[in-house]
Amino acid sequence: MNTSASLPTVDIGIDGMTCASCVARVERALRKVDGVQDASVNLATESARVTLAPELADTAAGQAPATLLRAIRNAGYTPRANSGLQPLDDSRIFGVPRDFAPVLAGLLLCLPLVAPMFLAPFIGSDEAHSLVPVWLQFILGTIVQFTLGLRFYRGAWHALKQRTGNMELLVAIGTTAAWGLSLWLWWRHGLSADARHAAAHGAPHVYFESAAVVITLVQLGKWLEMRARRQTSQAIAALQALRPDVAHWLSPFDGEQDVPVSELLVGDRVMLRPGERVPADAQVVEGRSQIDASMLTGEPLPVEVGPGDKVTGGTLNGGGLLQLQVSATAGEGVLAHIIRLVEDAQAAKPPIQKLVDKVAAVFVPAVLVVAALTLVAWLLAGLPTEQAILRAVAVLVIACPCALGLATPVAIMAGTGVAAKHGILIKDSVALERAHEVQVVAFDKTGTLTQGQPVLAALQPLQAGSALMTGEGDGGVPGSVAPAAAQGAAMAPLAAATALQQGSEHPLALAVLRAFAEQTTVTPDEPAAPAIPTAQDVQAIAGHGIQGQLEDGATWYLGSLRWMEQLQPEAVGTDTGETFMKHWLAQGATLSALARQQPGGPVQLQALLAFTDTPKPEAAEAVGKLHAQGLQTVLISGDNRAAAEALARRVGLKPEQGEVQAEVLPADKANAIRELQQGSSGEPRVVAMVGDGINDAPALAAADVGMAMANPQGGTDVALHAADVTLMRGDVRLVAGAIAISRATVRKIRQNLFWAFAYNVIGIPLAAFGMLSPMLAGAAMALSSVSVVSNALLLRRWKP
Repeated sequence: MNTSASLPTVDIGIDGMTCASCVARVERALRKVDGVQDASVNLATESARVTLAPELADTAAGQAPATLLRAIRNAGYTPRANSGLQPLDDSRIFGVPRDFAPVLAGLLLCLPLVAPMFLAPFIGSDEAHSLVPVWLQFILGTIVQFTLGLRFYRGAWHALKQRTGNMELLVAIGTTAAWGLSLWLWWRHGLSADARHAAAHGAPHVYFESAAVVITLVQLGKWLEMRARRQTSQAIAALQALRPDVAHWLSPFDGEQDVPVSELLVGDRVMLRPGERVPADAQVVEGRSQIDASMLTGEPLPVEVGPGDKVTGGTLNGGGLLQLQVSATAGEGVLAHIIRLVEDAQAAKPPIQKLVDKVAAVFVPAVLVVAALTLVAWLLAGLPTEQAILRAVAVLVIACPCALGLATPVAIMAGTGVAAKHGILIKDSVALERAHEVQVVAFDKTGTLTQGQPVLAALQPLQAGSALMTGEGDGGVPGSVAPAAAQGAAMAPLAAATALQQGSEHPLALAVLRAFAEQTTVTPDEPAAPAIPTAQDVQAIAGHGIQGQLEDGATWYLGSLRWMEQLQPEAVGTDTGETFMKHWLAQGATLSALARQQPGGPVQLQALLAFTDTPKPEAAEAVGKLHAQGLQTVLISGDNRAAAEALARRVGLKPEQGEVQAEVLPADKANAIRELQQGSSGEPRVVAMVGDGINDAPALAAADVGMAMANPQGGTDVALHAADVTLMRGDVRLVAGAIAISRATVRKIRQNLFWAFAYNVIGIPLAAFGMLSPMLAGAAMALSSVSVVSNALLLRRWKP
């Protein structure tokens, strides 16, 4: 449980960060500010999330206090109001993207400097070396060093003031050393050589090109990295693009007016024309159409809507004209919650990042020590001073910790983004990382593995007479209607059950109400159906059923067989219902009983009710996918064991292997999850719980990973808050998809960290032993960042 979840937080955008060391420095600066409980900085999103003390909640009000902004600026970075990645600058200069212009200028300035290197195999090294005069190399190299390289000096200066190190410090020291060495060699050559000596031995060998090319390659790598990082944030951009700017508001005074969506209030009425996006969560008042929610939920097929149906802001209207009544403002609707969830998931740090942060804190100082040791060792070995310096410079350049800082956040961004695209919302990166360790998946039954709309398949009165609906005798089938002559005997129990269930939203109660409405449809030739009795003192008994007093003065009970056993009722009539129970339990039905108690008398059974709920078409396939992933599956149900096991077998669960826990009260589901976590052998297991996000909240919270399935009957916004993972449509196959994207993302994180460390583990020794020039070191360093981001972008091709 995240104890800071209730504390006020603010998000701050930060410009100028380049590596993992920058992240550590900004976090330290923010944590020193009074009133800051914690700070988490994300290099990939260029933002910081700061948790404040409770007393600062009112003063912050969602805005960053000035002290935080000043702390960021004092650390050497630029705070900005909007968090997250800045949009790409599409403006151009002479047809070249504005943000690429400095890189292009560096490439053009470096071209004459590196031309001799490419021409040497064809015209000889001496001739190629003399093609570009030293004075021209000095001018070109100096322009690159102190114009394009100015950012490195600024960053290095701020790092030194904070007594820390970063990428800029390494690049600044390394390139300055190469530039200064070249200047000294040129000066020494001119001072000690006469004209005849200079003519005989040519120009001195200088390294202006090494410093200039390193700076340019680093800039190029950063540009490529930034363009790639923008692609990881496209999920947020796509969701934000779903928000229309204008709504057709039906003013009570002036008729239809176009107003900004942000001005809509709950209760407002708006017109929605064909092809437009729904401006806010609303209910259809007039008209019929089809709503396409594919961008929001991943559901491929449009849904028919009419008066009374709910529509979600951001979904696309088909060919009908609709009048809507707003039920939530734009900032509080489902789309806004989804965007916040994805942003939160991308901004947070997973546990694996803690190791990276610890390494980054000592990385730059360690590299400076290695570079110094390289210089000293080669000087002691007798290598010329310029060669020893160049090898130390190569160590500084190749060891920049850019890839280390990007390895985890870019994978998190890509993974959570592609998951959201397919209707899987992951609340935070901790849940994303935890989900890949899941060993057991526990399912709720109703609405998760089943359609969630039970029907009253049969009702068996226990008094003399025929059943209204029966699967027994006379060739009856489940749900069939008995002849009108039999209705009189059977209608009283159904009417009583209906009276008790009036106003209840429980799925079984709704099934009773629907059955009564269907059975009371009469024709002139049929006797009138009995009216629904008036019920008083109705009480819902959690986990058992419902009771109340009807017009006959008796107390009626409707609930589970387990509850009836506690009440110890007496059977009424000659038919005890044994045959009825055996038949419907074999069908996997849920059985309830109706009982009646006169004042001072015994509790007497009046009827048995059988409810059926068909499995979802994809439930068996979903369970099979989880088994293929090596996971154990368990059904946790409040139904009697026979009904639970019958349903379990239909979807591929194995009751004989302990994959069914039946007759579990809602309050006890959390305990069932804890027992699964402990494991039968005593070895802890990681358990995921899948429910509807409404009545399974305790179990979802108790699980290591809670997965809530959004309820099309109105539980979507509840589900968004109830669990670590929200499945935006009722496709249970998304459970396997959520675990698969978690595994894929963690795999990418590990791959990225491996390559980030491998570049340094391999590159630093190569540079120290003189096998990499500063230019090659710069290219390798730029390549490391680009490769890490590109590897993470491969997640965008994932499909559930």
